[in-house]
Amino acid sequence: MSRVSLTGRSNRELHEHATAEAARRYEDSAAERERVENRMAAGVRFPDAPDALAVRADRILDRGGLSPSAVVSDIHRDSLDRPDADERVIDLSNELQAWNFLPRGVRAGATVARITLRREGRELPYGTGFLVSPRLLMTNHHVLPDEGFARQCFAEFNAQVTVDNQPDTVVRTEFDPGAFFTADQPLDFALVALAPTPDGRPPGEIFGWNRLSVQLGKLVLGEKVNIIGHPDGRLKEIVLRDNAVLVRLDDFLHYRTDTRPGNSGSPVFNDQWEVVALHHSGVPKTDDQGRVLRKDGRPWSPGDGDDAIEWAANEGVRVSSILKHLARLDLDPGRGSLLAGMGPDSGLDQSAATAVQALTVTAPGPTAPPVPTAPAAVTATARVSEGAPAPAPKKGLPARPTAFGGHRHLLFLHGRDQQSKDPEALRLNWTAGLNRGLTLASLPAIDPKDVWFPFYGPLLHHFVTGESTAGAIAPDQLSAAAAAEVFAAQSPTGSYEQLLYEAAARTGMPQDGPAVRERFGAGVSKPLHRPLSWLAARSDLDEWTIALFLRDVDLYLGDSAVRQAVLDRVMETMPGSGELVLVTHSLGTVVGVDLLTRLPEGLDPVLLVTAGSPLGMDGVNERLLVRGPHRPARVHDWVNVWCPNDAVAIGCPLEDERWGKLTQPVASNGRERAHDIDEYLGHPEAAGPIGSVLAGH
Repeated sequence: MSRVSLTGRSNRELHEHATAEAARRYEDSAAERERVENRMAAGVRFPDAPDALAVRADRILDRGGLSPSAVVSDIHRDSLDRPDADERVIDLSNELQAWNFLPRGVRAGATVARITLRREGRELPYGTGFLVSPRLLMTNHHVLPDEGFARQCFAEFNAQVTVDNQPDTVVRTEFDPGAFFTADQPLDFALVALAPTPDGRPPGEIFGWNRLSVQLGKLVLGEKVNIIGHPDGRLKEIVLRDNAVLVRLDDFLHYRTDTRPGNSGSPVFNDQWEVVALHHSGVPKTDDQGRVLRKDGRPWSPGDGDDAIEWAANEGVRVSSILKHLARLDLDPGRGSLLAGMGPDSGLDQSAATAVQALTVTAPGPTAPPVPTAPAAVTATARVSEGAPAPAPKKGLPARPTAFGGHRHLLFLHGRDQQSKDPEALRLNWTAGLNRGLTLASLPAIDPKDVWFPFYGPLLHHFVTGESTAGAIAPDQLSAAAAAEVFAAQSPTGSYEQLLYEAAARTGMPQDGPAVRERFGAGVSKPLHRPLSWLAARSDLDEWTIALFLRDVDLYLGDSAVRQAVLDRVMETMPGSGELVLVTHSLGTVVGVDLLTRLPEGLDPVLLVTAGSPLGMDGVNERLLVRGPHRPARVHDWVNVWCPNDAVAIGCPLEDERWGKLTQPVASNGRERAHDIDEYLGHPEAAGPIGSVLAGH
């Protein structure tokens, strides 16, 4: 019995149509495939254009697919010129995988789900899908052709065996096509929202999601690909690197990989575990009359089953083609917001030029000229110097007078992007994380009401956004790279670009090479995309978070009026005397080190804790009130806790001897939570010193 969708066509008919179209394209591209195969037979590993090889080589290095030092050594040894060097980089990445190839593959595999149909009281697994945002799952149109059919199905994550060869705990998630559903038959893709998991979280928050990218350089002809899916509805399996890309069409790729019917809707990955295509069909061999052939050479009929078909290759839909289709959709704000959740690399935003023009503002005053490329989101100096009124502040929270005997004080100093949050809720969150760490350190927990919590979030946000109705730059207005160009242009001291490139260089980014990004009618992006993508690939933070964090750091350090206002706001919620335990996070670590120069004489900073700090960057520490690496004044003890996957903690551990003696524990924070303060404070190495001082040990 065929599964019939609301369109009136069975999934079998839709799949057969997709297979027939794939066979037609395969036949039409025979000349190109023959050319590629002849060149490969002649010893050309990657028979693609020189420009394509150059961009691919650069992206491999950007994404950590190969050790840059190994590449330099290999290229210099043989004195290769640029075209040969590019091919050597790609060749090395195919032969010598970095150690993180395996854990990255595990992370990518967690995003893949089995799609199962409910029918006549039975549950029939029959397809694959994968997360492309916290809530959106991608699969084939012939798997989920319409909203009505999607409501009859559900997704199963962790349908796999564990490392001990035991069945994993499957997490079932319902589809929510009413929130978002779109599909296209020519490209054979469907994109559908998922309901929250049983614990209320979006699936992507638990299993991760694939950042689809419009950037060029993800694959070249002759390179190998990997597929993770549920063949024939079985538990999750992987086809690993036993294949080659043969043909690249406008909208499709042809590659040789052994896949089964249940793999429909599987992600096709390159060796850096970036999705390059949506697998949708095998390509069957056909005779002169276009009939599909069996393995015995006779014409195939539907009653023979797919196992009898002689498959010539496989076909996947190019990710860039799907993203271009999605960019043309006319969506209401709710669905548009869900689509924007696919992230800035997807290119699902306005072109940089259009967005910047739409966001330009005019300085106050009847004769003031327009600022040509200055969105309100990045101009802060004018807001202060022109006397723009600050918003009525959400108040910081003092501690109870009796806390810790009345003579010891615990103060939390937050980072950026806290303006919309409730100070009381933030204090509770910080305290919960700290109490988890204190418990692990066998120390008593503390009451949130015993914590001082200054709150400068709305004030900083006011300087960022100003009074203009244009508001702040957001991911649905332009890409992170385009926004970074604007941030750099409006940097108070011109230091934004320096911060970004220093951060990327400290994580090993090569200092030259092309960086090209495909856009929809808007040319290519500007150079700041490269350090952003490099940092995002090496951390748990996305490009937007990194770009915005550095903007706020640059604003605080570069505009004296902003710095003064922030420090004044913090000082409004500050004890006047006694012993101080100052716990700081993110941008708050920078503010905190400046703050230590302004403490009342009777307030003794016995312990400083910095978590997820950018203080190790020269572009940060050289612009502190006391410039350069230094031991903060009057501090007795200092704990600097950092996580290797935290892109904000660039430059950690602090190794310059001018920082003085400090303890620097490494925190293994949770996936997608590398920069979270409650993760940092939940480690006993961070919480223990705090609890010991407060307990008087």
